Amino acid sequence: MKKRIISLLMCALMAVSMFAACGKDNGGSSASGDGKNVTLKWAIWDESTTQYWGDLKKAYEDSHKGVTIEMVDLGSTDYMTVLATELSGSGSDFDVVTIKDVPGYATLVQKNVIRPLDDYIKKDKVDLKKFAGATDQVLVDGKLYELPFRNDFWVIFYNKDIFDRAGVAYPTNDMTWEEYDALARKVTNTTFGSQVYGTHYHTWRSTVQLCAMLDGKHSILDGNYDFVKPYYEMVLNQEKDGVCRKYADLKTEGLHYSAAFSGGDVAMMNQGSWFISTLITNIKKGEYDAKLCGNWGLVKYPHAQGVPAGSTLGTITGLSVTTASKNPDAAWDFVNWVSGADGAAVLASSGNFPACMTEGVKNTISSMEGFPTDKQSKEALEVSNLYLEVPYGKHVSEINSVLDSYHGSIMTGEKTIDEGIKAMNDEVAKILAQ
Repeated sequence: MKKRIISLLMCALMAVSMFAACGKDNGGSSASGDGKNVTLKWAIWDESTTQYWGDLKKAYEDSHKGVTIEMVDLGSTDYMTVLATELSGSGSDFDVVTIKDVPGYATLVQKNVIRPLDDYIKKDKVDLKKFAGATDQVLVDGKLYELPFRNDFWVIFYNKDIFDRAGVAYPTNDMTWEEYDALARKVTNTTFGSQVYGTHYHTWRSTVQLCAMLDGKHSILDGNYDFVKPYYEMVLNQEKDGVCRKYADLKTEGLHYSAAFSGGDVAMMNQGSWFISTLITNIKKGEYDAKLCGNWGLVKYPHAQGVPAGSTLGTITGLSVTTASKNPDAAWDFVNWVSGADGAAVLASSGNFPACMTEGVKNTISSMEGFPTDKQSKEALEVSNLYLEVPYGKHVSEINSVLDSYHGSIMTGEKTIDEGIKAMNDEVAKILAQ
């Protein structure tokens, strides 16, 4: 994991202000409830390269005497598959497991190896509103089996120097997609040798198709995808006019989004908040040329007409209590702590985005050395509605696969937009009819 970006002194100062909005500290008492020593076995991945695992373990143990957190690294490759296999075995003794993705979450729920948390949530009066609607999208038959502790969401990164040279005002925190498209066209320069792309889209389906799913009405589970047509039209027209690089070229060249933005010829890019830490670190280390991309900023994701600013796409990392745990109450205490204000403070101290986003957390992240100093970039961290890229659904894995496939067909021109959407509709209808 990359080194801490802010000092320990700042972490200590900022952590004090984080506790109020996400829940109370339990006072450092033993989680066992009866004063006995407890060891909780916790499934994670990539311990050696992910700093916050150890940070969370240490902070919890320091404040909960008698509790030991035993981390078990299952590796990041096929983590959820390995976890499902482990939990299905008769010898499984995990107490807490980390949930990496929604399809894997669905599998664990269906296998009955993680327990619903609703009674605990009610007893401890956990306010789920702090998760900006994310928990509503992972309910299974009205029950919640995980609490999110980490959240990454989509924003717009922009190169201030490009806008300055073009004499064009910066993007704002309240842009419609039409305004965003017009702004990208204003700063585009198709002159050979001086080319500037107004925007950039990585090859993931999420960079195009999921822009249509920020209205609270649609998701990838709908079964009819006619509503995504305007966004494919916008991006393909931008490709035709030289406003962005072509999908087919990106696939052929294997150009990563980080290389595209750091190259200094991309004005705007829609990407996840995880890129903030990468951008800051690589500029500081000299891996990215600060003259090309060092003067950057953030704004909130664009939105459709009538949709509140700050509505965005996101992914969550959650924690669950296993049905096999012999210490479920202690396991719940750990899950609740990590997902609340205390865990949020620990995550933010290493530049990561917690699911519980308090003002103190935003102050910590925006105070990192290398984070843009303008007010607008800090405000871009405020999320009003978080829509999961992949919400819970019985057939979510199969649907994902179909949509990915035909997204590629549309973007390469193998199918027209109408043909591709019809294929999505037809294939997903078959899946939903099972």
